[in-house]
Amino acid sequence: MSFILSLIVFCVALYYWIQAEKKLKQLNDTFKQGRTIAMALTILFGIILLFRFVTVVPAGHVGVQDFFGTVSKNTLKAGINFRNPLARIIKFSIKTQELTEDMTVPSKEGLTIQLDATVLFHLDPEKAAEVYKTVGVDYVSILLIPQFRSVCRGVTAAYEAKALYTSQREELAMLIQTDLVKQVAERGINVESTPLRRVKLPVKVTDAIEDKLKAEQESQRMEWVLTKEKQEAERKRIEAKGIYDFQTIVSKGISEPLLRWKGIEATEKLAASPNTKVIIVGAGKDGLPIILDTK
Repeated sequence: MSFILSLIVFCVALYYWIQAEKKLKQLNDTFKQGRTIAMALTILFGIILLFRFVTVVPAGHVGVQDFFGTVSKNTLKAGINFRNPLARIIKFSIKTQELTEDMTVPSKEGLTIQLDATVLFHLDPEKAAEVYKTVGVDYVSILLIPQFRSVCRGVTAAYEAKALYTSQREELAMLIQTDLVKQVAERGINVESTPLRRVKLPVKVTDAIEDKLKAEQESQRMEWVLTKEKQEAERKRIEAKGIYDFQTIVSKGISEPLLRWKGIEATEKLAASPNTKVIIVGAGKDGLPIILDTK
């Protein structure tokens, strides 16, 4: 039955096609020209329709397909991609981006600090579709900026103001980065670093901190000087003990007869010299010769 129906439809179509061919032969030149234009427009429309099936995603970006509110989980990578011709393509950058915030934060003492901080981040390409569905294209101002400001205030409130001027500054930056990662990583934002660029305190507070740091440095310098003096005193004590021990040993080895014998030897050598002198033997306190220069 279906075969007979198909045969009838074919015959009817063949009849009308033959009739159309006969009528086409009778068309004048004007109608033929219009048909040419129509064919050109049809080809152009076909090309445009063909390009609707593909899209180009630039380097460093991903594409999200939105088909009348239905978002595809599969993101389009950089390059040429096939797409739903009726879907809208939203392109997200996955390059490293910089966000700098000039904010007012508290310290542990309750001081108000002007903090200029930066966060380097990029969008997770695998979560671009989820970010588009839950946050939107303006995810930086909606999600990242409020969290960044909140984390900075929370971290600085646990430290004294001087920590922002000392080696603890890097520790604060690492804490800010760690806390911010906990807040936004699950939402598709990867934080790379959070350097602190500029810290500004009231002038009086800054002067007080600098004076305190100078006093601490001076105290450390004095401790070093005292340590050095103690070491020098210990060195002198050891040196003096060495001299004392030497003298003790030497004195034990020198006797009165030895000294007299050495004196006699010296007298003999002087008597043998050609110089004029007077030698009084046995006139000294210890019986040693007294030598008088007669020149």
